[in-house]
Amino acid sequence: MNAICVDDEGLILNRTVMLMRKTGKFDTVESFLDAAGALKYLEQNTAEVALLDIDMPDMNGLELAAKMKEKSPGIRIIFLTGYSEYAIDAYAMHATGYLLKPIGYEKLLSEIEYAIGEDKTAASVQTQTSVKIQVQTFGYFNILVNDKPVNFKRSKAKELLACLVDRQGKFVSRKDLFYILWEDDDYDRAKQKYFDTIIRSLKETLEEYGIGDIFEAEKGQMRVIPEKIDCDLYRFLKKDKFAVESFRGEYMSSYSWARLTEGYLMENH
Repeated sequence: MNAICVDDEGLILNRTVMLMRKTGKFDTVESFLDAAGALKYLEQNTAEVALLDIDMPDMNGLELAAKMKEKSPGIRIIFLTGYSEYAIDAYAMHATGYLLKPIGYEKLLSEIEYAIGEDKTAASVQTQTSVKIQVQTFGYFNILVNDKPVNFKRSKAKELLACLVDRQGKFVSRKDLFYILWEDDDYDRAKQKYFDTIIRSLKETLEEYGIGDIFEAEKGQMRVIPEKIDCDLYRFLKKDKFAVESFRGEYMSSYSWARLTEGYLMENH
């Protein structure tokens, strides 16, 4: 397994390489003072992990990460920076990790182990599904499959999935879900039939994207299976520092029923 480190500050770069080699996880660790050198290296070589400074001249680490993923889609990116405000942008890039300078060995080792799949939670997500499923709840709700957003034919089908994600894997009855989504509306026969249409639309969309197994329904109840998705909310609840730093006070902003969870996140931020 190979790794590369990119930082325009030579002393920091040398220390980072030394710490990376100390982990014993890599056959080679290459270092570069600029983005151009790293990209040229990747034209003829492979790397499984890249540790990138964000604040660099000519091309910053976020731009470099995007170009690296074009060349090597499977490369795991860990950002290294002295500025915590970059966290939300890094998260949008689907980074594997995020470290603030100056880094310590134990924190680096933890991020490396997570990146290469030695973290049990990450390994579970990867082994239980053949595609990368990422759920974003901070800000507006979105679900991405292999970094591409899922398009829902019905907005209520998307909201239903969002509600199930919010319930964190707990089974919720059809009736309870109806009153969450439609609040004071009557749960009469006509609305029950319409709700059937929404559920069917959700299932069809998930199947279309090859992720139908994240949804489970039985005996008039349904849920999402948390182990099959990578969700910022779930990471936050596990005190993942990257997810905590990414939260900016907005949670599933389109949905009024999400305010309760948003309040909880604010209190525990």
